[in-house]
Amino acid sequence: MTPEKNPEQGRRGFLKQVALAAVSAPLGANLVAAAADVAAPNQPPDNAAGPAPAVGYASLGPDEAGFVEAMVNVMCPADPLTPNGVDCGLAIFIDRQLAGDFGRGARLYRQGPWAPGRPELGYQLPLTPEQYFKAGLAAAGDVCRTTRGKRFEELSPEEADVFLQELAADKFTGGHFSLGEWFNGLVYPLFEQACFSDPLYGGNTNKVFWKMLGYPGLPATHANDMVEFRGKPYPGARDPKSIADFS
Repeated sequence: MTPEKNPEQGRRGFLKQVALAAVSAPLGANLVAAAADVAAPNQPPDNAAGPAPAVGYASLGPDEAGFVEAMVNVMCPADPLTPNGVDCGLAIFIDRQLAGDFGRGARLYRQGPWAPGRPELGYQLPLTPEQYFKAGLAAAGDVCRTTRGKRFEELSPEEADVFLQELAADKFTGGHFSLGEWFNGLVYPLFEQACFSDPLYGGNTNKVFWKMLGYPGLPATHANDMVEFRGKPYPGARDPKSIADFS
């Protein structure tokens, strides 16, 4: 999925732009009433990421995982050079983030009061990010069944792409959710992080996105190398190094 239907902008150009500019849209403040409804609870060999690791989900339930897997496969479809989103580890990354300190809101102030705030104030909800993510999945699934007559996972890739575009444009109303704020403020940033984070965290399997960008990983901290090789291919980018490679 791409934010704009620009025929001159391929998937790779889009991902390169994402790597250079992080999205920081604030989350909405209109979910206070929803808190009670949410349970707490053939490819070149050097770029082939291979199948997703056989790791169980720590946060997502079966239906939630089905939605997320379908979603990341639409947002990161397979092509002749890279696998689909699931095989790139994107769903695993999202699940691990939700199951960890980020998902639990470990660094968020959560004592209230929960009055609506200005967008620049950022996250102003009683829900943890994990609860908010799951509540949004449930709401998006309900909207999909209502408007499309089928589950999101059952949509064709083209239908699913259109549906996600409509979510991002906040075209669906009802209930306690601004699905546009949910998608743009929480889901999409997690997708970006899954693509370009260190593989240690579950996404970017086999450093596939780093290789696509020519990013060498941790060696990029060598300032002299950055000056010497500015505008030229960096030899280390052929074999990027992650945190795990230095541990």
